[in-house]
Amino acid sequence: MKKIRLKILLILILFSGATVRSFSQSSDIKTKPVGNEKRIQEWKDARFGMFIHWGPVTLKGTEIGWSRGDEIPVDMYDNLYKQFNPANFNADEWVSVAKAAGMKYIVLTTKHHDGFCLWDTRQTDYNIMNSPFHRDVVKELSEACRKQGIEFGTYYSTTDWHNPDFPLTSPGGTIRREKSNLEAYTTYLKRQVGELLLNYGPLFTLWFDVPQEFDAIRGQGVIDYIHQIQPDIIVNDRTGAKGDFDTPEQRVGGFQINRPWETCMTIANQWAWKPNDEVKSLEQCLQSLVRSAGGDGNLLFNVGPKPDGQMEPLQVERLKEMGQWLQKYGYTIYETRGGPFKPADWGVSTRKGNFVYLHILKWPGRTPKITLPDLGIEIKNCKLVQGGNINLTKSGQNTILEFTTKELQPINTIVELEYAGNVMNVAPVESNSYSLSYLKPVNASSNLKGFWSNYLWVEMSAVTNGDWFGSFWEPDPKDKQPWVEVDLDKPEKISGAILYERGIAVKAFELQALVGNQWKTISKGKSIGSKLELKLSKTTAQKVRLVMKEFSQLPGIYEIVLL
Repeated sequence: MKKIRLKILLILILFSGATVRSFSQSSDIKTKPVGNEKRIQEWKDARFGMFIHWGPVTLKGTEIGWSRGDEIPVDMYDNLYKQFNPANFNADEWVSVAKAAGMKYIVLTTKHHDGFCLWDTRQTDYNIMNSPFHRDVVKELSEACRKQGIEFGTYYSTTDWHNPDFPLTSPGGTIRREKSNLEAYTTYLKRQVGELLLNYGPLFTLWFDVPQEFDAIRGQGVIDYIHQIQPDIIVNDRTGAKGDFDTPEQRVGGFQINRPWETCMTIANQWAWKPNDEVKSLEQCLQSLVRSAGGDGNLLFNVGPKPDGQMEPLQVERLKEMGQWLQKYGYTIYETRGGPFKPADWGVSTRKGNFVYLHILKWPGRTPKITLPDLGIEIKNCKLVQGGNINLTKSGQNTILEFTTKELQPINTIVELEYAGNVMNVAPVESNSYSLSYLKPVNASSNLKGFWSNYLWVEMSAVTNGDWFGSFWEPDPKDKQPWVEVDLDKPEKISGAILYERGIAVKAFELQALVGNQWKTISKGKSIGSKLELKLSKTTAQKVRLVMKEFSQLPGIYEIVLL
């Protein structure tokens, strides 16, 4: 006990000024690091969490942090907290929504890039206790989570464009201050993180963001400090150091079983609340979760509560619909691992013990036929989880699954395979894809790779990555007749195509194939929309491109499927 008290005293000295409710509440801090492997496993088993972006900026309906000095002048933005009084905030209701959605943990933005703090911090007056609301949001939400059996974690922005010691300021951290003190800011950061850990912990995870001036050494110093307080906590990859898990943003991560990962994604378009924001469809929401699990990752799904503290009804409705699906089929998601079959353009697989679950997320309209390589373990049973008939046959070293299109479910058709032995240690293998273009090389007339368009990720490879509503390709605004091209690696017979557009911008397009040395138009139309299926006269070609002849605004293409 003396060692524990001494350690707590040393921690308090290190970040002097932080408050601690009582020594007894922190007495579970261990004197020797115990590692966080068990915690990571628990976090991976959870699979589904709620991200919450919220603060005074909701009064304006613009993006948190990023609109400071952009849509909203800095002085106006920094004084919004003086009007912030979310009288309808109820932490128990927020947690109840997360539970109804089937989420297992919550991560709250305790401090975003704008520097405003949602807890009773002693490090700055720029916090919720000096607003008209005058209530500790972090305290109330952490207590509500524990009461209802939901794990609680905190988001804390590594950068802080409000703090005068941080070298960069708004808009977007693009302006360098004449005077700053990164060492002093690092101490400030540690003191605040110490408050969160000691006053509201133990925490499930600490989620940092946008390191900017923090390099790997400084970031690792923050992580080491955190582990002195809570050895088993897991930390993401945005302190500047590698941390415990990767965080692909606004897109589902790829198949990765050698390092944990978590996709962070908005349920609408903006992280913070904005009026009349478009909420994703149930198909988009559920398939993002399923594809994350199939890649062996988690989904941290963001909601943006309103200025009065209540969650947006449309977002709540969608989350509850997800929860209803998970009540029936969550056993194919929770506590599973991705694989053993790598993602294909038709969907993904998850596994648990002797069972493999194939999640068929889309199919092009012909009789579903999936070819699976032999895992070296006998298949004892095969069934469609939602009901229906399925045929399983062997062909050499492959297993063939076939069923009729009438058995396809609107969002996710699940096939359950029961093997004679445990499949958890089987090395992942490729399965067949129905399209010719899946994961094939892409070229374009122009490309805004890495550019944030409405806070969604733009990348050229999205056109063939099987993601038909996440990441997308978008041309340069100066490109008057942009095109995007798929290289099939070798000449292939093409008889059909499916095009997926983000929005409804295209007003005239041509699908062209390179025949000999000439581009030949094989189809044309006036619009694409969310999904357009094309039947083509059989053409043999290696390269096919989509040319946008006319468009009302900058077009975005999710995917090109060639059949």
